[in-house]
Amino acid sequence: MNIYQDYLQEIEERKNQGLHPKPIDGAELLSEIIAQIKDVDNANREDSLKFFIYNTLPGTTSAAGEKAKFLKEIILGQSIVKEITPAFAFELLSHMKGGPSIEVLLDLALGNDAAIAQQAADVLKTQVFLYDADTDRLKEAFKAGNVFAKEIIESYAKAEFFTKLPEIAEEIKVVTYIAGEGDISTDLLSPGNQAHSRSDRELHGKCMITPQAQEEIQALQAKHPDASIMLIAEKGTMGVGSSRMSGVNNVALWTGKQASKYVPFVNIAPIVGGTNGISPIFLTTVDVTGGIGIDLKNWVKKVDADGKPVLNENNEPILEQAYSVATGTVLTINTQTKKLYNGDQELIDISRSFTPQKKEFIRAGGSYAIVFGKKLQTFAAKVLDIEAPAVFAPSKEISNEGQGLTAVEKIFNKNAVGIAPGKVLHAGSDVRVEVNIVGSQDTTGLMTAQELESMAATVISPIVDGAYQSGCHTASVWDKKAQANIPKLMKFMNNFGLITARDPKGVYHSMTDVIHKVLNDITIDEWAIIIGGDSHTRMSKGVAFGADSGTVALALATGEASMPIPESVKVTFKGDMKGYMDFRDVVHATQAQMLKQFNGENVFQGRIIEVHIGTLTADQAFTFTDWTAEMKAKASICISEDDTLIESLEIAKGRIQIMIDKGMDNDRQVLQGLINKADKRITEIKSGEKPALTPDANAKYYAEVVVDLDQIAEPMIADPDVNNKDVSKRYTHDTIRPLSFYGGEKKVDLGFIGSCMVHKGDMKILAQMLKNVEAQTGKVEFNAPLVVAPPTYNIVDELKAEGDWEVLQRYSGFEFDDNAPKGAARTEYENMLYLERPGCNLCMGNQEKAAKGDTVMATSTRLFQGRVVEDKEGKKGESLLSSTPVVVLSTILGRTPTMEEYTAAVDGINLTKFAPSNKQLVM
Repeated sequence: MNIYQDYLQEIEERKNQGLHPKPIDGAELLSEIIAQIKDVDNANREDSLKFFIYNTLPGTTSAAGEKAKFLKEIILGQSIVKEITPAFAFELLSHMKGGPSIEVLLDLALGNDAAIAQQAADVLKTQVFLYDADTDRLKEAFKAGNVFAKEIIESYAKAEFFTKLPEIAEEIKVVTYIAGEGDISTDLLSPGNQAHSRSDRELHGKCMITPQAQEEIQALQAKHPDASIMLIAEKGTMGVGSSRMSGVNNVALWTGKQASKYVPFVNIAPIVGGTNGISPIFLTTVDVTGGIGIDLKNWVKKVDADGKPVLNENNEPILEQAYSVATGTVLTINTQTKKLYNGDQELIDISRSFTPQKKEFIRAGGSYAIVFGKKLQTFAAKVLDIEAPAVFAPSKEISNEGQGLTAVEKIFNKNAVGIAPGKVLHAGSDVRVEVNIVGSQDTTGLMTAQELESMAATVISPIVDGAYQSGCHTASVWDKKAQANIPKLMKFMNNFGLITARDPKGVYHSMTDVIHKVLNDITIDEWAIIIGGDSHTRMSKGVAFGADSGTVALALATGEASMPIPESVKVTFKGDMKGYMDFRDVVHATQAQMLKQFNGENVFQGRIIEVHIGTLTADQAFTFTDWTAEMKAKASICISEDDTLIESLEIAKGRIQIMIDKGMDNDRQVLQGLINKADKRITEIKSGEKPALTPDANAKYYAEVVVDLDQIAEPMIADPDVNNKDVSKRYTHDTIRPLSFYGGEKKVDLGFIGSCMVHKGDMKILAQMLKNVEAQTGKVEFNAPLVVAPPTYNIVDELKAEGDWEVLQRYSGFEFDDNAPKGAARTEYENMLYLERPGCNLCMGNQEKAAKGDTVMATSTRLFQGRVVEDKEGKKGESLLSSTPVVVLSTILGRTPTMEEYTAAVDGINLTKFAPSNKQLVM
């Protein structure tokens, strides 16, 4: 059986799942299809033509290379296909975006046939995904006097690839669909347990919300064929949680429009709304697809005669409906007045959805085209030795005289590209910045690879200091899905120039370390900007932004990112931390105290949290920065003392050296380069040449939060509050409760210690608690399963060297074996300790899961419905989030502990200590 017959068999199998043929990305299959097209008597010729024209992926896929080569043959008359004229061949090339298609168009435009060259030049003027090799060819031809090269470059200088696009419609009719009440997580739009299918867009689209919701959306589309569906988070924020391009892709697949009629299942222009707006990382992804995100504000706080919020019995603001967006409501978006209407009634100003930059993204079909277009115009103007005409909206530059800089403003100013020398920018300015560190994680990595192929990128930008491809999200189970996807991903990324968790050549031991921990180590400069394919890309050195797979691809390909400088909220501490408290409790208390201080308003949302943490090293401080994703912050920055930062950098150097010793460095010696940079940074700090990053004393903040450590008297638990009568209050991460709330009576079915929120200290706490319990009671007996997944192999190695791993082994009933990894996800748990492979495990929810309906006590970050645990008939699954000591004791007891039980269990244990810095952490 040949490869084409295999493809036909796959098509039949997909039909049974209600799916169309999978888009073709391989050269071998397309070569066979092309051979059948050339054979006019071939029985498969008609189908082969359809596959070639309508079902081949563009960009730098090997199939795209074959397609471009065949279209070139047709244009040159070397192959005659009556169904594909030379003019049609040019049209097909124009939809292929870049890579092989650009190479072919340049061959033709710079060739000897003037008529063909003119047609090729006309198509090239519409293209933006050109790289150095392409623009170098144009520049050389221009210097040699080629008229078509001159014509193309002049067109680029005028940015005709953008100016000749149709203007966006003045009015956009939408019909509402409420996807849910309260915050809508990307888990609803793209469930973690379906991560394996994300690169198969049509298949993955089947998992969005529910089949019933998909049917309801289709019914609305049939009823309102002239309107777009606007997906809404009623009384909540749209797109919280993970930074999933797949979530936006799914929304676009069901409610958007096809980007190209020759490329299946790649849709753009989704429209989404939320009562409390759109999560920052989700909104970035909406921009990537040329969509619209609207802050609806359709529920507002009820106020009294003095303008103060009226509170309910739970001391929470009462909300009143300003206007209805009930499912099926027909509304109109006016892109000129920038307002939302219901008929003639003006509902709300939506100017923030239609800034000049966002309007450009919408017009161009996505932000990538604008990013590449600007670079192309800059190139052309430089070649022509002219000033680039003002085509694009000017960057917003805000400079407030006499005002100091916050830490994030300093970082953005240092890394800014294209601003006038000496210009100082403050929050609100739009900035292009160079990116230092990039992370790609494994369940979004296949999509990042697709994005890189679609934008015709073949090698990492030389200005990126380091980039890492993880294997942590698929670490738990080496099943057939992982075996099919992960090696292919690692090979692609390794070839592209990333340090990869798995070695495609099989030389070094596969590393399933949690990506955030690795990025936290390889970030060796607190002035760095980090972009990572996960919402928890929030380092305790530098400023890190969780991003969708496409933005990660853009950072890898260009070494740049574009965004406004965010406002900051300053967080400082006072008082003393009680000896029996863990730093995780301080993290939760920060959120609770902030909400109380600001009458329920989350001042962190969409902003930078500048935490003056001073005395905690990067490992421990990461517990705070990691949680800021759940605080709905855009990112966070740690302000550290000099000595603490040096200690963190020395730890990072040691861990990077371990990676080098394992054989993980590449030909560019990226890892060694990071150690060299760390040494330089340490020297700068010690000499006083460049102390640790601090804000200016006269910096301006949106708000300042002072966390009172004296108020934190007992462990704090983030509760999903699954039975709250107000649906919008469930699964929000904002319900923070003291341990005593549960009265030592809440049953716990399973405990989990792992994810990015724990560090080596947590593993040592676990070992010490087990010894404590045995000393106090004579034995350790678990009344609920305890699953432990260390974040990294380094931690396991260090625990073995220090004797703690032996303690854990003594009490465990299962220990991971890399030589025999699990081939299937665990479905049942016994009341014992499980030592699982380093990685995300239960926190990710795509492989391992708790039993349906369980109440789970976990150190992880996710409490969304269905993530760690799914509901069952008659009982909702709950994922309560707490510190390591609380999790350990809850599994030993099978219930939440009392304060007396808790304090006894942690007696004498060195929990994560924290004392506010006694130094002024400002410049």
